[in-house]
Amino acid sequence: MHVAYLLLTLGEAAASLLTMLVKGPDSPIIDVGLHGPLDTLRGAAAQVEAAGGSGIFVSEAKHDAFVPLTAVAERTRDITIGTAVAIAFARTPMSLAYAAHDLQQLSGGRLVLGLGTQIEPHIVRRFGMPWSRPAARMKEYVAALHAIWDSWQEGTRLDFRGDFYTHTLMPEAFSPGPLDVARPPVWLAGVGPRMVDVAAEAGDGLFIHPMTSIAYRTEVMLPAVAGARARAGRTAPFTIAAMVMVATGETEEALAAAVAATRRQIAFYASTPAYLPVLAHHGWEGLHDAANAGMREGRYATLGDLVDDDVLHAFAVVGDPRQIADQLPSRCAGVDRLTMTMPSQDADATNLALAVLSSSRT
Repeated sequence: MHVAYLLLTLGEAAASLLTMLVKGPDSPIIDVGLHGPLDTLRGAAAQVEAAGGSGIFVSEAKHDAFVPLTAVAERTRDITIGTAVAIAFARTPMSLAYAAHDLQQLSGGRLVLGLGTQIEPHIVRRFGMPWSRPAARMKEYVAALHAIWDSWQEGTRLDFRGDFYTHTLMPEAFSPGPLDVARPPVWLAGVGPRMVDVAAEAGDGLFIHPMTSIAYRTEVMLPAVAGARARAGRTAPFTIAAMVMVATGETEEALAAAVAATRRQIAFYASTPAYLPVLAHHGWEGLHDAANAGMREGRYATLGDLVDDDVLHAFAVVGDPRQIADQLPSRCAGVDRLTMTMPSQDADATNLALAVLSSSRT
């Protein structure tokens, strides 16, 4: 059985629709991604749990991920909560260690700490933080987190000295002390080979970006994970969570609008060098060049014209809700969790996503 991991924008009407998702013994676990104002998340969290949702994940875009997750933790009892993903390099390991420690304690051990690097312009120009050798920095970042947590848990002297981070001061007055639950698992986002290796060597799971095809995942990423874990001698459980873009609608007009939005989103991703290895695997390097030029020239509205049907279907499932439900099993190759993401986060996205899930049960 594969696990479906649903990212959607949850409104009041959509929360009530979760009651439609009656789970059978072979039904997938449903994790829901919440986005939007804090007031919306407060009410939605309890509704998701009451309706049978098994997890709530919050991304970090317009809002800090940990503030809404605190509200979610306070209004739920049993479901998993997590970041998908928090931007590691926007914070020091110490500041992130405190936030994750406190949220893990508050939630009773339900946190999944999903971390990503973001890209250099955002880290340097938006967050005002240093950027260099992101794969090496992330590996050290996770080691620093664990060193800090070890210090708190075991009451030992903190003495972490790395190439990027140094943490050697932890007076008793500033230590929150040990957790009475397990520390949160750390899942790392990755696409290129170096970050995939880091996730396999240092993390407890891998978040696979939606701008990855089945072919790239199965032919490049999964063998890389297996190889890196073998080299590192890692045998502990490891979670692979894949995302897939969904373009759906219940009318021809709505479906056409969703497809257009998805083409633009793919082109936006394609403009970024981070996803060039995926495109190169398919011989689509020219798409990166064209999309990158389009972004630099401010032609975002027409970027979708660069994405043909072959590219569209490599990264997205397309059709009405029933057709989407029929296609999703083919997207689960080699993964433990499948994430449906919709590039157009409008009011209809929630209802459509739930319609897909409802169709998968009939």
